[in-house]
Amino acid sequence: MTASDMPGAAAGDGTSLSEATAAFARIGILSFGGPAAQIALMHRVLVEEKKWLSERLYLNALSFCMLLPGPEAMQLATYAGWRLHGVVGGLIAGLLFVLPGAAVMLALAVIYALVGDVPLVSALFLGIKAAVLVIVVEALLRVAKKALHLPRHWMIAALAFVGIFFLNLPFPLIILAAALYGFLAGSDPADHEDHAARRVPTMSTLRTVVLWLAVWWLPLLAVGALSGEPILAELGRFFSKLAVVTFGGAYAVLAYMAQDVVNQYGWLSAGAMMDGLGLAETTPGPLILVTEFVGFLSAFGEGGIALGIAGAAVTLWATFAPCFLWIFAGAPYIDWIGAQPRLRGALSGITAAVVGVILNLSIWFALHVAFSQVSAERYGPVTLWQPEVATLDWRVIILAVLSGVLLLRLHWDILRVLAISAACGLLLSYV
Repeated sequence: MTASDMPGAAAGDGTSLSEATAAFARIGILSFGGPAAQIALMHRVLVEEKKWLSERLYLNALSFCMLLPGPEAMQLATYAGWRLHGVVGGLIAGLLFVLPGAAVMLALAVIYALVGDVPLVSALFLGIKAAVLVIVVEALLRVAKKALHLPRHWMIAALAFVGIFFLNLPFPLIILAAALYGFLAGSDPADHEDHAARRVPTMSTLRTVVLWLAVWWLPLLAVGALSGEPILAELGRFFSKLAVVTFGGAYAVLAYMAQDVVNQYGWLSAGAMMDGLGLAETTPGPLILVTEFVGFLSAFGEGGIALGIAGAAVTLWATFAPCFLWIFAGAPYIDWIGAQPRLRGALSGITAAVVGVILNLSIWFALHVAFSQVSAERYGPVTLWQPEVATLDWRVIILAVLSGVLLLRLHWDILRVLAISAACGLLLSYV
């Protein structure tokens, strides 16, 4: 058995594969609102409801995923599946997190390519986005309560928020600074949880890396060589490069992607790029699914619907196959890291910084949902997001209050709250 085949001793050991599959399917279908909301949803399901992961293990895994390139929420889901059922569980959890949103995004991309903007979708997902605001706030409070034990943790969270929200510092820089500070400060003296270290054979890790490099690259090379369509080879190379260098999620991807896609390759217009991000924000799954939209439209422009679907498939493979490599190679080391006091301190520092990052995403998302016009104004090194007050959407306020009552006061199931808020949003859009 290789290192990547060995699930750890999680609280959920003994859970059947079918039960885990059902839970991850539910997470995949309900994972609206970007990483903050998705992290909240997984915490609610995996830690609070199912109790398959302990609080400490969940936060350690989240901190580890924050260090990796690519979508941290998808990687966290993959880790949780691996923890419960090894590689099979990781594949099921990761794929179920991505595929529902990918199917929706493909359908929307086809409609967009054929008829343009999709106002009905915007109306339907207005309520969903309003409900997601409440889910994100609930997550922020819960994660903060569990992660901020000491005054230094509060300081790290505050500095991380200021750094990313006001100073626009690179996400990797903030996380690495928090890790370094936590490493030097050491672990929390109050943390007496038993951290069992498991030795991970180096050769097992090496075999895992070689295997998943082959899984990642061989299909892309075959498509590029056998399809006779240069656009597919270009998409495979371009998005494989992005998968390695894009830390910080979809917004970082957009920053890396926009200049090359719009200016260098000429695959999309700047307006279409922003439309793609808007559609990604209203569908389940990671926001990085915006890359699928780009891949589809890029190939569609070269050869129509069939080539567009092939371009979307190549883009999805190049974007998400590396995520399985990072997790299956690195996940067995999370327990070992947690057993080292200074490395545990580094993870605690990252977790505290994550609170600031989630607060940043929460405010950014709230502003862009509640106001139709939000501009970033720079004052020297400081960036301030300024909404146009006149563009406030009163429907979002009503739907957010309704969702807050249903979710926080009445403790309704997330699915019911999302369904009711979506229906009300659709109703209000045509008032």
